[in-house]
Amino acid sequence: MAYKKKRGIPDRWTDYQALGKRIPGTRFIAFKVPLQQSLIRLLPASEAFGPLELLRLLEEDKEELGLIIDLTFTTRYYKSQDLPSSVHYLKIYTAGHEVPSDSVILSFKRAVQAFLRENKSNDRLIGVHCTHGLNRTGYLVCRYLIDVDGMDPGKAIELFNRSRGHSIERENYLQDLCCGPKRSNQGMEDPDQEPVQGKANPRGAYSPRPCPPRDNGEAALAMGPHHDYYMPPHQTTRLWGHPSPLLPPPGPLLPMPTTELFHYMPHWGGGLPFHSHSPFPYPVLPRYSWSGPGRPFPPLPLDEPQKHHTTGRTKHRQRKRH
Repeated sequence: MAYKKKRGIPDRWTDYQALGKRIPGTRFIAFKVPLQQSLIRLLPASEAFGPLELLRLLEEDKEELGLIIDLTFTTRYYKSQDLPSSVHYLKIYTAGHEVPSDSVILSFKRAVQAFLRENKSNDRLIGVHCTHGLNRTGYLVCRYLIDVDGMDPGKAIELFNRSRGHSIERENYLQDLCCGPKRSNQGMEDPDQEPVQGKANPRGAYSPRPCPPRDNGEAALAMGPHHDYYMPPHQTTRLWGHPSPLLPPPGPLLPMPTTELFHYMPHWGGGLPFHSHSPFPYPVLPRYSWSGPGRPFPPLPLDEPQKHHTTGRTKHRQRKRH
């Protein structure tokens, strides 16, 4: 476990199921913290759980998520930018192992009340998570059910445990829920912070435009001499930068019809224009050339590799060494 924690995976994170079920009669659903892609790569595919996997599991249950309340005490697991624009995100820093303070409890109640007030016309859910989606999550959800909805503490705890698929573990949380005083709801209607809207593109929104036919020279020339359609993807920074609607998503280097570039661009007869930001030198291009359909162009010959010229000082050092 220490090895996984050192790598960034939360301790005992894989011991808990990713997502629970909707708590009956409420808008709450609990889950463990979703991880960003850099952390998911450290896990087997069967244990991957990030923002996209969260939305996919909810779609399978025919549920729609409207708000995520993050109770973790760190920002290293994922960010609001990883969420789609249809989901709002609210961060409430909550320390672990100790009963949340009255200010944290009131902030949680305010966030829930504001969401319910603005979403009366739909049935979107409030997703709540801490690291494991169990102790801090269970305490605050049960505290809301007890203080606001007037539910019996034992029934609230049993309802959460059954819906989450795991039971609240920490005795100090259970003791406070069962025997502790109810917290005041004064000021609950006044939100203290606004949720942040996600910024990630929803799945399926990206659909790259198809390239024009390779045997249509007039269409290629009409696009302009330096258009991205006719610059090989491995010769432009867009392959590693922001996705362009003119290029396919980043991926492995693919063979490109470099010989046809000369066919479509006669003003490039002296060679392709050089770009200083290109990650590969142009002599590499012939390695990726191919014969276009219907036009068998021979591959371009490779340039002769430059010979290494040894300086006089290096020769002098070599003579002294031997």
